[in-house]
Amino acid sequence: MGESETWQAGPAWEDPELTLLAARLRAAHERISPFPRESRLRLHRHLLAITDLAKRDQELAARRLVVFLDQLDRGLEPE
Repeated sequence: MGESETWQAGPAWEDPELTLLAARLRAAHERISPFPRESRLRLHRHLLAITDLAKRDQELAARRLVVFLDQLDRGLEPE
């Protein structure tokens, strides 16, 4: 199996919670793509910080993502 085939096959392990968190982070990135450039850059940095946190504490990262998305839903720009 070549390198590209390995990448497409995904990881050998399966963590449903981490997979869900990753999908929610991707969706959050898509949601902020229509924002003006300055806002979008700030929001991307926020999401990258949550992504980095997920490497160490996925439960805390999931909670922070919920707060981030809630603020977006309410029309507030997450801080």
